[in-house]
Amino acid sequence: MNIKNIQKQIEPLRQKLLNHSLYSKINRIEDLRTFTQNHVYAVWDFMSLLKSLQLILTCTKTPWMPNKNSETAYLINEIVLAEETDVNQEGMRKSHYELYLDAMLDIGASTEKSSENIFKLSQSNDIDKCIKDLDIHPNIKEFLHFTFSVIREGKPHKIAAIFTFGRENLIPNMFNEILHEFEKNIKGSNIGKLIYYFERHIELDEDEHGPMALDMVSKLAGNKAEFWLEIEEISKVALQKRILLWDAIEDLLESNSSWSDLRDSKHETYSYSFSEK
Repeated sequence: MNIKNIQKQIEPLRQKLLNHSLYSKINRIEDLRTFTQNHVYAVWDFMSLLKSLQLILTCTKTPWMPNKNSETAYLINEIVLAEETDVNQEGMRKSHYELYLDAMLDIGASTEKSSENIFKLSQSNDIDKCIKDLDIHPNIKEFLHFTFSVIREGKPHKIAAIFTFGRENLIPNMFNEILHEFEKNIKGSNIGKLIYYFERHIELDEDEHGPMALDMVSKLAGNKAEFWLEIEEISKVALQKRILLWDAIEDLLESNSSWSDLRDSKHETYSYSFSEK
């Protein structure tokens, strides 16, 4: 088995994700705020996947010793360099997670709840219990539980698989197009930083990180048939969990829309009654 076989096997799930009905539901700035306030957990746990690979594939302790495979160490260090210390539109060094938080603030989305939750997770000695106790959608909890269960298992080829097939090469191009249309159609919307975030992902993924991640998976699997089977299986699960995440955000958008419609309806009724008096 090889990378092309894996891509062929996961393509149906990938297409289901890329054609998810969520994208058509992001029609207002309020919708975009809801999206980012829940998608931010995936942005953060991506960084956790990244650092777990760096811990496994390189030497990050003292006394230092050479790593087992300098090729995979190089690949992950190159990806970490950009993901953890990229530049914003003003040329300041920031991680992609911080770029996303800046973009959220730029569109008026709240970062308070997610930042508080993520801080709790970062400080917890029992991350599964911490995730369980968070006040977030059950599907988002399931998404996070899956990520950290794979990290805890500690198999680099499986972590690299969900990092590559469940994260790196999925959404940016499609969502970037939606954002450009959104910016064009919604007057007064200020989403330049969010567009920049996705454009940076597209630029890096297409030219550098995408090919590097695929190469890393291939090198970690080698000629071990059982590793390739595990990569296929875990990649499918990763895509299924991402679909559940999108389902969750779509649910939240629909519930917000229903409340908004009810509020607007009441407002119209009250305005009519007041004008009649």
